[in-house]
Amino acid sequence: MNIVNDIKQAFNKANSVEKIIYVNVFLFLVTVIFTKFSIQWLALPTSFDSFLYKPWTLISYAFVHERLFHVLSNLLILYYIGNLFLDFFTKKQFLNFYFLGAIVGAIVFLTYNYIATKSGAPLGGASAAVTTIFVAIATKIPRYSLQLRFIGSVELWVLAAIWVALSILQLANPDNGGAIAHLSGAIFGFIYVKQLEKGNDIGKWFESIVNFFTNLAKPKKKSPLKTVYKSKSSTSKNEVNKTRQRKIDDILDKISKSGYESLTQEEKDFLFRAGKK
Repeated sequence: MNIVNDIKQAFNKANSVEKIIYVNVFLFLVTVIFTKFSIQWLALPTSFDSFLYKPWTLISYAFVHERLFHVLSNLLILYYIGNLFLDFFTKKQFLNFYFLGAIVGAIVFLTYNYIATKSGAPLGGASAAVTTIFVAIATKIPRYSLQLRFIGSVELWVLAAIWVALSILQLANPDNGGAIAHLSGAIFGFIYVKQLEKGNDIGKWFESIVNFFTNLAKPKKKSPLKTVYKSKSSTSKNEVNKTRQRKIDDILDKISKSGYESLTQEEKDFLFRAGKK
């Protein structure tokens, strides 16, 4: 029981990226034990008719991994790139990118198989969602450098390009539906970030749906009626937040144009503090 409680506490303390990883690990263990059941009921079928009987697979497939290397590669990338993502985007935006990337990958996969009248293996794995996150943060800060052991400093856009290139090479395989889903996630991640830069959050509708069901699940608390006075400090606080966000945007633009190393120490410290809030 202590182990269970420890796992619960670790999950509750985890950030959004880590919680997604925990769920993936748990369902991987379930898949190892109940392979046939998991693939049949959680993986995304190639047939659109079969999908209509299992609509939840539009999302559940992104948490099903059969091979150890598959789940390890996805989750290692998600851990490092996902936590970097949270330094520049909100937790809710992370969930928008992750789940919408998985959904877009699933829709394109089903459409491709329907048009090509293919009946290959069902789709499973978080690759489409992970690729969405990877390409999104590489689009946001392409010149950001990561220090890799035995290799040295590598800019983020190069790593993302290699990751996407691996999926492009997989298109040559007869069963290439998975690669098509991955590339769909990559394209979606790129478009989503570019739309955010224009002030258009194309994933806001998904966030609203999640908030709606989350609020339904929360127990309603009765609170005594009280008079609320509007404080003048709220106005000044909003102005401070706007100024802070403008400074963050200016720093990110500088990173995008000249790389992370072009920042002054003051700008680096400010960006670090902002990422922790």
